[in-house]
Amino acid sequence: MRTIKYLVIILIAILALGSCRKIEQLPPIPNIEYTSFAIFDTIDILGNSAKGGRLNFYFEDGDGDLGLKPPLENQPDNTTNMFFTLFRKTDGIMVPATEDDPLYPSSYRIPYMERLGQNKILKGTISVTFLYLFYYTTDTIRYDFSIQDRALNESNTVSTSEIVLSVNDLYTK
Repeated sequence: MRTIKYLVIILIAILALGSCRKIEQLPPIPNIEYTSFAIFDTIDILGNSAKGGRLNFYFEDGDGDLGLKPPLENQPDNTTNMFFTLFRKTDGIMVPATEDDPLYPSSYRIPYMERLGQNKILKGTISVTFLYLFYYTTDTIRYDFSIQDRALNESNTVSTSEIVLSVNDLYTK
């Protein structure tokens, strides 16, 4: 009987020690990694044929303060936290496009995210969809992009691969 008690106590001690893992820690500055960009045929809200693009990227934020709540009424609308720079291939070289370029994307807003509990780290994949209404079959582009958390920490800037708008394909690293 004593042996069983000791075995139970030892088993409980092993389980208790095994469940005490150190909480993972990451820096408070967000980190992103480009995953893929898909080009596909689609229809716009008026029923016109268009091209669509879907950017997928992985993110990590050590203090879990990523995303913004919807703006309140009468609040200034400076609520963007994802930023893009468009590059176009010109004479075989990628050059920054001007902001009046019809393919130049707006800044985007990552919705509010919060993790409950002791571990505040956020990790996951974000997808952003683009709609291309005006493009040439010869258009080859690339995006540089970054995100910003609520503490205004800006992530690293990453680049997509070269994207040929006329070719439906999945572009990866």
